[in-house]
Amino acid sequence: MRIVVAEDLFLLREGLVRLLKAHGFEIAAATDSAPGLLGALLEFRPDLAIVDIRLPPTHTDDGLRAALSARERIPGLPILLLSQYVEQIYAQELLADQAGGVGYLLKDRVFSDGQFVDVIRTVAGGGTVMDSEVVTKLLGRRNRSEPLSRLSDRERQVLELMAEGRTNSAIAHRLFISDKAVSKHSTSIFTKLDLAPSDDDNRRVLAVLAYLMSATRR
Repeated sequence: MRIVVAEDLFLLREGLVRLLKAHGFEIAAATDSAPGLLGALLEFRPDLAIVDIRLPPTHTDDGLRAALSARERIPGLPILLLSQYVEQIYAQELLADQAGGVGYLLKDRVFSDGQFVDVIRTVAGGGTVMDSEVVTKLLGRRNRSEPLSRLSDRERQVLELMAEGRTNSAIAHRLFISDKAVSKHSTSIFTKLDLAPSDDDNRRVLAVLAYLMSATRR
């Protein structure tokens, strides 16, 4: 597996590179800036991008913007975000993109190389991995009444496939049902999870987050 790493702190970047190499991953590039990240992703087209959200030149959202820009040109590029903070808007934007594997880990909550490697393989394979603190912050109080218990077995299957980053067409193919049926199940899921239409929230994103939070409690 070929990986591009973007981290502006020298010791952390080099530590990541050494850790990944020790587990057999190939490092296509390791960069310390958003422009360097975008260039490396477009040049090497790796299997995964590991990205610090806050990169030079502005140290705001440059890392995420560069990764999403690259994914527009490399459909399905898996992105694993690393951050010191829970930055809600970025997690929502990444999940809403629905174009490939996604992950969001907090740097101080990665406790072992085995855990980290498992996340890498999951995201590179098209899955979704979110730190539980990120999920809790995004959901707020939405999940406290365990609304997932309201879903039918078929609706839970649809939601599980949503959480894997699959499109409606891919879900329909996997479950041997029509696209129209998937849309109908999705609408029912949103209703049962109390996710009313909103200009601010992406209901699909929030539904996936509810599912991920439930999974962390099991």
